[in-house]
Formats: sequence, structure tokens, C-alpha cells
Amino acid sequence: MTRDAPRRQRLRLDTPVTYLKGVGPVRADALRRLGIVVAGDLLYHIPHRYEDASTVASIASLETGMQGTVIGRVVSKGVLPTRKGLRIFQAVLRDESGLIEVSWPGQPYLDRTIAKDDVLLVSGSVRFFHGRQLQPREFVNLGNDDSGTAQGRVLSVYPATEGLSFKVIRGIIEAHLDELLPLVTEYLPREVLAGAAVQGIGDALRMVHRPSSLAEAMSGRDRLAFEELLFVQLLQLRARALSREVRRGIRFENRRSLTTALRESLPFQLTGAQGRVLREIFADMCSERRMQRLLQGDVGSGKTIVAIFSALLAMENGYQAAIMAPTALLAEQHLRSMTTLLTPLGIEPLLVTGSLRSRDRKALALRLADPAPALVIGTHALVQEATAFARLGLAVVDEQHRFGVEQRKALGAKGEAPDVLLMTATPIPRSLALTLYGDLDLSLLDERPPGRQPVDRAPAGGGARKGDAVRRTRDRGRSAGIRRVPGDRGVREAGPEGGDDDVRCPVGRSLLRARHRTAARTIAGRREGRDHAPVPRWYDRVARGDDGDRGRHRRAECDGDADRAPGAIRAVTAASTARTRGSRRRRVVLHPARRRGARDEAAARRVRGK
Repeated sequence: MTRDAPRRQRLRLDTPVTYLKGVGPVRADALRRLGIVVAGDLLYHIPHRYEDASTVASIASLETGMQGTVIGRVVSKGVLPTRKGLRIFQAVLRDESGLIEVSWPGQPYLDRTIAKDDVLLVSGSVRFFHGRQLQPREFVNLGNDDSGTAQGRVLSVYPATEGLSFKVIRGIIEAHLDELLPLVTEYLPREVLAGAAVQGIGDALRMVHRPSSLAEAMSGRDRLAFEELLFVQLLQLRARALSREVRRGIRFENRRSLTTALRESLPFQLTGAQGRVLREIFADMCSERRMQRLLQGDVGSGKTIVAIFSALLAMENGYQAAIMAPTALLAEQHLRSMTTLLTPLGIEPLLVTGSLRSRDRKALALRLADPAPALVIGTHALVQEATAFARLGLAVVDEQHRFGVEQRKALGAKGEAPDVLLMTATPIPRSLALTLYGDLDLSLLDERPPGRQPVDRAPAGGGARKGDAVRRTRDRGRSAGIRRVPGDRGVREAGPEGGDDDVRCPVGRSLLRARHRTAARTIAGRREGRDHAPVPRWYDRVARGDDGDRGRHRRAECDGDADRAPGAIRAVTAASTARTRGSRRRRVVLHPARRRGARDEAAARRVRGK
């Protein structure tokens, strides 16, 4: 009597499932395993697939080779063993038009789930094997009652659990659907629904549970999918807002002393995109929350000057700023360009690399221990324990995709919650994901400075062709180099201004070191009347020019790096370029250092010659 009392009341969305018709304690426990506790949960127990019974064909119309869907009653069944040990479950279906055999190879367990007189909905291909035989792709056991398919409707197949089949779940939902749907109220604004072109929640739930066609079922699922993505996005925005409130940082003040002086001394005007990005960065730095921002811009868009202005804002407030580059070459390049821009302001940037001498490193450590404002440029040495900042206010990571996650975090942990600015031209997927779902803000430099020439890329075939492409580019007054990309080889040009546009030529480190050592010897040899450095006999075949395409390819790569070399090395590479053109008047050979293996091979060759 106590249990029947709530049933006489009006059904509500929060009514426990134990009070629903056809649900007892055992079924209530099974529904609880599926996450269904109250009556409203039945509406959001969505079918995981559908069987279209509206296109059911008669058994007599099936022909060999065609795909078809039939509904029939099981008249006989059994398991057929084969000589190879395979057990095949077979059943014979019958409808008003005829009979057909259905075969499930390797599924003898179906003999326990499919009973005689059960009604099956089977979809699959028809083949000929001792008569017509249907190979089912999917099937649905409708039980022993086919009245639900008499009108040929779309059948919903629900996720089930042990002790509770999808047919029972479908019966429970079907029995209470008409009473539950009016209780659901729309909670999304009408403008949002119109903008997304989705159905209301009531119509969507009806389409999902009782569709008249597969298209209508998909339309209802689209509304639920849109709703789920919308709530996830709102949740992420809320989490980001909360993290910003918790993420306390340094509150800078835009004093407009160093930044204005730099703007007035620049030989060029900032672009509109640079001005917009600087306003975004300054707004973050002048707020109470800690800045975590990704600056994305193409090569040559002016990311470096944005980093300089950000560093000056930190220095105006008495803080130190650090800019970390992935290579010592790029760090030295930043040092030269920033020294040129900041010298009129009386600021001398500092360089921190792993190759510093012990005396210079100690002097630099004392300078960083002083809380006076400073601009530090360096490589991975900035994140080492030996490098300590007294008052770090801004950490800038150039080409952040070339650093590890822990390395970026280590630089940001050097001071007391310094602002962090990450710069890149090719952001990695993880960084892009953080801008969407994490606490990383995004700024875009989508405008190229006036007069900046675009970077061109072109495929360049073999070694000789690459050398010709480099020479043609340099003849036009632009720098060029060869960059190897997995699956793609080409020549990359760069603007004459340098900066971010400088070309990176991936020449082997050993060959580069050999060029530095050979340069001085070559200049000395010219003073003595020779046009090349002394070469051991092991390299005679290289001097003769019969080293094959591999050697020519390596020399052509070296040509593209000439703009980065000092004057002495540039002279050597110019001679190497003349040699690749076929000139026999001057032959300059770039070779690595003498190695024990080379001397042994040369000695063995001389013995074999004797």
C-alpha cells in the first residue's frame, strides 16, 4: 500500500524508478548500474544505434548478392560443427513470403540467447551456399512479439546491462515517454537555438526515443550533442575565470618612460597588429592577475619588438626581464639587435649561455643577484639552478615549441610569479589546446611590417640544383639557405633585414667546426701563394672532385650558411661555390679535424698501394 501511493500521484522527473510501472527491486538495481536512478534519467538514456524497420524487405524478394533487412520468426535453430573445429550457429527465419537460412560463423553462444518462435530483425548480405543464405551484419532480437514492427518504424537499441536487455529498457521508456516529455522545460535561450539551428529539448528527446526515420533520430541527437559541447565550453570558461582570480601576479604600472623613449627612437612605425597585441599584453601586466599569454605570428611579423616593449615595461617598474632562445646563435642575434635598439636608452642587455667562462659567469651571477632592473638574454642556461634572479618580473620564451614543458615552467618559476609570454610561429597542438581549454591567452600578429618581403619556399632537387637556387636568390640581394624537412626538401629565402627572417641551414656540427678551423689556415695559405689549406692524403679523392653527389650536396648546403659565417669563412665558402660551378682554377676543400681512424685508413691505403 505504501509503495502504490506515489503511483497514484502525478509522475515527476525526480520520482524514483522503483515506483515506475514494470520496475521492481531487481530491475531498479540493474537500472542503477546504467546510471538511471529517477524517472528523468530515462529521458537521457540515449539509444546507441537504430535499426530501420521501415525499409524491411520480404524474404522472397531477396536475391544473391544484394543487401537486405528482413523480419522473421525463428522456426528452427542449431549449432553446426565443421571439420576444422569451427562451430556455426544457424537459424531458419520465416515470414509471410517464405523461408531463409541465417548463419553466424563462430558464434555458438547465440543458441542460448535466441529461442524458437523469437522474432528477429536481421540486416546483411545474401549469398548462395546450398541455397540462399543471409550473412547478418547486425540483428535485433524482438522477442516473441512483432506487433511493434507491424508499422515498419525505426527501432531504438539502448545500452543494456546484465539481467536487463534493451527490449525491457525500451518497453519501460516507451510506457512512460508520453508522461515524461511534457515535464521537460527548455533551458537554452531561443537565440542560441536559432543560431545553432537545433530543435527544442522536448522535440529532440521525442525524436531520439521515438523517431519516424533515421534522419529525425540524427536531428534529435544533434541537439543533445550541441548542448553537451556548449556546457563543456561554458564550464571551461568558468574554470578559466576562476583560475585568473586565483592566479595572483605582479601589478605593473605603465609609466611610459622607457617604452615611449623606445617608440620615439625606432627607425620604423609599429603595425596595427603590433599595437593591438601590445595593448593586450600591457593590460595583462598592469592587472593583478599573472599573465600567461601565447604570442603567435608568422616569421617576420615583429614578435621580437613586442617582447622588447614588454621587457621595458617590467624594467620601468624596477623588475628584471629574461628572454630565452633555443640556440646560442639566436640568443646572440637577439643580443645584437636589442643592443642596437636599446643603446640610445642607456640599457645594455646581458647574455647568458652555457659557454661562458667561469669568471664571466660569476660576474653575471653577481649582476643578477642585484635587484636593479636588467634585461637578460640567454639559452637553456637561464633555467639552470646556477642562474638566480633577484627580482624577475617577466619571462619571455622565444620559439616556445622547441622547449619542453618543464623547461618553460622552470623559467616561470624563477621569480615570485613573473608574467610569462610565449612566442612562436608554429604553435604545437598542446599550446593551441591550452589557449582553448586551459589558462593560456592568445594574441595574434596577423599583419606584416611594411617593406618586409615574404618568405618563399621552393623545392630544389639534388645538390647542384640547390646550390644554383641559393646563388640565384643571393644575386637578388636576399639571403637564402637549405632547410631539410622530413618528407619535403626545399630552399628558403629570407628578407635582407635579418631578424626573425634569418635562414637556418642545417649543416652538420662537425662540418661547421671544421670550417672554423680551416678558415684561418686557408687565409695563411693564401699569403704563402696557396689557395687552399693543407689537406691530408685521406681527402685526396675529395680534392679531385670524385666524391659523388653526396659530397657536392654537402658543399651546396654550406653555401647557404655563408651569411652567418665570419669574414674568413665567407671567403672559403665563396671559393667552394666557384668550385661547384665547375671551375678548376681554385679548389678549396672543407674537411673535419684529423681523426685516428682517418690516419689508419690512409696508412692502410698506402700499404696496399705498395
